[in-house]
Amino acid sequence: MKITPKKINAFMFFKLPLAWLSGMRVKKLNETSCEVFIKHKWINQNPFKSMFWAAQGMAAEMSTGVLVMQEIEKSKRNVSMLVTHQEGDFFKKATGKILFTCKGGSQIREAIQRSIETGEGQVITLLSEGINADNIKVSSFKFQWSLKVK
Repeated sequence: MKITPKKINAFMFFKLPLAWLSGMRVKKLNETSCEVFIKHKWINQNPFKSMFWAAQGMAAEMSTGVLVMQEIEKSKRNVSMLVTHQEGDFFKKATGKILFTCKGGSQIREAIQRSIETGEGQVITLLSEGINADNIKVSSFKFQWSLKVK
């Protein structure tokens, strides 16, 4: 199955309903990057009139995870994927539409190739930054992924 934004968004509806209900959607996907947006609304807000940190983290993780899924599909191998660590930093209240971007496609590709060659699991850290409509960074997340070819 070729991974596309439309297919991932449909997958969310059936397999990740909380993500879909939050308004999170994959906007753009290519070989090196993935963009996921989420809009501040009632269902994902906190008491401080901004987006709950976990909703931001969910969108940020999706931007990294979709890239991992895409590279696994391209490798035509059975690869296990697991988030083993996560860090988040917050710089400004997240209101309006927030776009999370991860640009780690080549890093993922190299890790899968190393796992194929060595038979050992690989750990990579992918960065996803959330930018608001004014082009201001509101948050930044790092996800450590463990990848192992079975």
